[in-house]
Amino acid sequence: MTVSDALINTWRADRAYLVDLAYRMLGTVDEAEDAVQEAFMRFALAAPGSIEDPRAWLTVVTSRLCLDVLRSARVRHEFPGDPAVALAAFADPASPADRVTLDDEVQLALLLLLQRLSPAERVAFVLHDVFGMRFEDIAETLGKPAGTCRQLARRARLKIAAEAGLNFIEKNEHRRVTERFIAACAGGDLTELLDVLHPQAWGRVAFTAESGLAPVITQGPNNVADNLIRFYGAHTTLVSYPAANPVLLAFREQRLFAALKLTLADGLIRRIDTTVDPGRAAAAPGSG
Repeated sequence: MTVSDALINTWRADRAYLVDLAYRMLGTVDEAEDAVQEAFMRFALAAPGSIEDPRAWLTVVTSRLCLDVLRSARVRHEFPGDPAVALAAFADPASPADRVTLDDEVQLALLLLLQRLSPAERVAFVLHDVFGMRFEDIAETLGKPAGTCRQLARRARLKIAAEAGLNFIEKNEHRRVTERFIAACAGGDLTELLDVLHPQAWGRVAFTAESGLAPVITQGPNNVADNLIRFYGAHTTLVSYPAANPVLLAFREQRLFAALKLTLADGLIRRIDTTVDPGRAAAAPGSG
């Protein structure tokens, strides 16, 4: 396998995962994609054969790049607004998908919440509590002892709980299924997508009020998977959002156009409730 082949394969396998990770730290899709792009550029310039585990190496490099951004002056500014407004729709597992607000408040809420953390706290929290990395591995990213990283994550957890009054520590099952779902959509992998869908999977799409469109119901894993690949494939960036149930935000050209709430059963996705802004979905090339 040539260097270019290895780069292409790694890009296909790990880019979606890395963008999701970077988004959790930075709170904006454009900066997350920039960080991942830079990490892959460094990967391409590395000596052939010098990287034994590309995914682990890229995770460390991407995390360090995010840490640099967090420490830079351009992210140290105040934003107006109350994060509770946008977070409320995600806080209640019983809330319908059509309560999700598809505007900048969603990104703003996440960024405001994470701004309560220091850069090191944010990185430690995201890598450990969200992505399940060991503190020994996080220590390599932060350049601090594992025990210090453990304390950073604990402080972050307490601050988030105090600010939002919510528990955003995702279950391992949620993280595993969400990661596979994002990767399958990004890669157009129908087989992998079907593997994470329940045999009785179904979906409901609700459109924003101004569109005048009626909700659409899709029954059966094959039909659901076909629609997911069609509408959330190569031209879409999916990132996860901290919530009681797994929630994904869908972007095109850095514009939020849809939110997907996943309901799990037996470790598989049983139901997908989606809210779509058709105007935003149609604004980007390749929107179908």
